[in-house]
Amino acid sequence: MTTTIAHNNASGESLGLWLGVLGVAIFALTLPMTRIAVGTPDVPQLSGVFVGMGRAVLAALLSIAYLVATRAALPRRAVLLPLAATALGVVLGFPLLTSVAMRHVEAVHAAVIVGVLPLATAAVGAWLHRQRPSLGFWAAAVLGSALVVAFALLRSGTQGLAVQPADLLLLAAMLLGALGYGYGGQLAQRMPAEQVICWALVLALPVTLPLAWWSRPQAPIALQAWGGFAYVAVFSMWLGFFAWYRGLALGGTVRVSQVQLLQPFLSMLAAVPLLGESLDAVTLGFGLAVIAVVFVGRRMPAHRVAR
Repeated sequence: MTTTIAHNNASGESLGLWLGVLGVAIFALTLPMTRIAVGTPDVPQLSGVFVGMGRAVLAALLSIAYLVATRAALPRRAVLLPLAATALGVVLGFPLLTSVAMRHVEAVHAAVIVGVLPLATAAVGAWLHRQRPSLGFWAAAVLGSALVVAFALLRSGTQGLAVQPADLLLLAAMLLGALGYGYGGQLAQRMPAEQVICWALVLALPVTLPLAWWSRPQAPIALQAWGGFAYVAVFSMWLGFFAWYRGLALGGTVRVSQVQLLQPFLSMLAAVPLLGESLDAVTLGFGLAVIAVVFVGRRMPAHRVAR
């Protein structure tokens, strides 16, 4: 009996890990697509506020259709506060702050700041789930974060590394994103994972809808910018979380959060066919090193703290 339970737990963790990878693969294009949507200071497109809030409104409308089609029950009162924390992190905070910041910084520069999001998510997850990851796990998490930051610095060369005001927005976005991931992963163990992001989006609609309407574009916008907006609304803000929260629920927030370390490298792989960029040996080497660190960290114990 014990062997069967251990086997089922191991199978659940493995499935959670791969669902986490799927979610990260969807999220990998978020910063580049946001950059396309908002444009540059010289050639601005959609405003950062509209991209951050408008994508949440569109995803909320999709969520309402999904909840009605699946006849989802209204969330219980006990989950309203965690849902509000989830909405604050991944519906309001992270999208809005990154959208505003991405007009002023390059995507690689942003990766330097957001590259430690997996470590922050693991810390929030350990606190919420009352876990005590081993020293080996934290060592692997810190090493993985260091590899991601080193890779981003190396890719950017000597340009764009000065501290900018937008960095504070990115840092705040990282902290709020970790909060939303942690609470969302916890909720996905108590309710269907798909409903977590749907109800969070609906709960935030009284805030996102007025802000999106207030910041709506008043001039013609390039079709490419609308394409970037559509991606971050449908995939980054909605479908990606279906896989991500399910993965966090099955594999545990502490462990699955570390697959986010793969995100910069998945972005580079996607840039080969989409943007015509080349995949060099440095990128491949760093990517393989991070993959190795993720799987080593996954095998490190994370003990639950007794209440």
